[in-house]
Amino acid sequence: QVQLVESGGGLVQAGGSLRLSCAASGRTFSTYPMGWFRQAPGKEREFVAAISWTGGSKYYADSVKGRFTISRDNAKVTVYLQMNSLIPEDTAVYYCTADISIMTIRSGVPTNWGQGTQVTVSS
Repeated sequence: QVQLVESGGGLVQAGGSLRLSCAASGRTFSTYPMGWFRQAPGKEREFVAAISWTGGSKYYADSVKGRFTISRDNAKVTVYLQMNSLIPEDTAVYYCTADISIMTIRSGVPTNWGQGTQVTVSS
């Protein structure tokens, strides 16, 4: 089992930036694809981004393409989500995920989830 702990959330003005981090422990993290989801109040949880275990393949939701960048550092056992040009619609709890299959992550049903970190974007 992989344990995931997110950090880096907070309050930011529209147009600003935040970088989320997700530290993993447990199984062999370097072989797990990773991803980020988010859930806004009153809305369903939605896919944000995913990255293969090598970091060579990355996927993004259309709503964040060009603004968010997912990356990973297997030596530090950490995955990141750099969020730029934030808008109020990005306000949500952001969750880190991991699964042996990146397709499972992109399908919205990864096995492992963090507790989430709140991101609030003010207008």
